[in-house]
Amino acid sequence: MAARFTHLALPCRDLDATIAWYEAHTPMRAFHRRVDEDAEVAWLAEDDTSVGLVIVQTFEARASGEPQTTLSPFAHLGFDVDDPAEVDAAAVLGRASGCVHWEPANHPPPVGYLCALTDPDGNVVEFSYGQGL
Repeated sequence: MAARFTHLALPCRDLDATIAWYEAHTPMRAFHRRVDEDAEVAWLAEDDTSVGLVIVQTFEARASGEPQTTLSPFAHLGFDVDDPAEVDAAAVLGRASGCVHWEPANHPPPVGYLCALTDPDGNVVEFSYGQGL
């Protein structure tokens, strides 16, 4: 089979807030937006060749105002960083934004040094150094 993993789709309750969060806390940027019959959709990625996120705000979710948590309490998106200081910087920004899920901690190989934040819907986003996946 000649298939490749391209994206993960996540629901959200506020598309603008979710895009802003991912653009502030990760290297991902929105590169496509559209409105469908039942939802607003944004595609985010680091560049045009990487795996991306498809963020979907259904009109029902927006009206309910309820978090659309999919990845929690342990399920998460993982971002690899080049230096342990970047894990610390992610935690500092997360503390300032009130969204730290796991404080920075060192774990035995292959896990490495990591912290995690939560996006506006409570999805867990990990920043790690030394995992090497």
